Amino acid sequence: SSGINAEYGDVGADVGKHHSVNFPLRDGMDDESYQSIFQPVMGKVMEVYRPEAIVLQCGADSLAGDRLGCFNLTLKGHAKCVEYMKRFNLPLLLLGGGGYTIRNVARCWTLETAYALGIDISNDLPYNDYFEYFGPDFKLNIQPGNMTNQNTPEYMDKMKAKVFENLKYVGGPPSVQMQDIPTDAIPEQEEDEDKRDKDTRISIRDRDNRIACDEEFSDSEDEDAGGRKDNNSFRHSANSKRPRMNMTQMVANESGDGKGPAGSLSAPPGSRPSTTPGNKES
Repeated sequence: SSGINAEYGDVGADVGKHHSVNFPLRDGMDDESYQSIFQPVMGKVMEVYRPEAIVLQCGADSLAGDRLGCFNLTLKGHAKCVEYMKRFNLPLLLLGGGGYTIRNVARCWTLETAYALGIDISNDLPYNDYFEYFGPDFKLNIQPGNMTNQNTPEYMDKMKAKVFENLKYVGGPPSVQMQDIPTDAIPEQEEDEDKRDKDTRISIRDRDNRIACDEEFSDSEDEDAGGRKDNNSFRHSANSKRPRMNMTQMVANESGDGKGPAGSLSAPPGSRPSTTPGNKES
């Protein structure tokens, strides 16, 4: 179709270029043809990408008889994809997806859940509240239709070669594990400041080594003995009382006119000092 080249060119963009794989398929894809491309392509993808986990979306719109799909896969052909991805022994998360013939979607995810758990289940469906929806055969597996497979071997080999060519542009995963270097493994470089060449640029590492932590500074021993270190607490306790002051007796002398130091408190000229309880008038 006219959209094949455009779909094939969808390989990602910018830094994610070539990290997306798209294999355009034509109508009528059957089990045998699908496995002939799924296993080699996904095997190459796993070899190149080296993932640590797998998320597999199991859309059921590729099954035969789907109302919107145009493929012709059976449940066994569809579930073989799950079986193949399990062989890599990596954490595997299975998700649902498309599917527009509901009874076949239920069949598909039932079988693939059994594949994921390694359990064999019967092809005969057990009786349940929705049993009538799975007639007339009431079986788990479905039969392929009479669609013509338009995916010729020549076309699939050509597209597979193009996909492999795109995967060559993907760099392999790093082979060396990245680890943080412990800080104590880096020796500190000490150098006499007087011998350092003043015209030599100081590296960022050396400049950072000159920065001393605030917690490293402490009072010297002679400060405590000489009296420069004040151990008094400036916080008043709850029971302490401040001395009472007679505010009417005191005026701020901020002019510094000789009657008192600037900013001192003194009685104004001609004023008569008042008395307070417990004090005698002088």
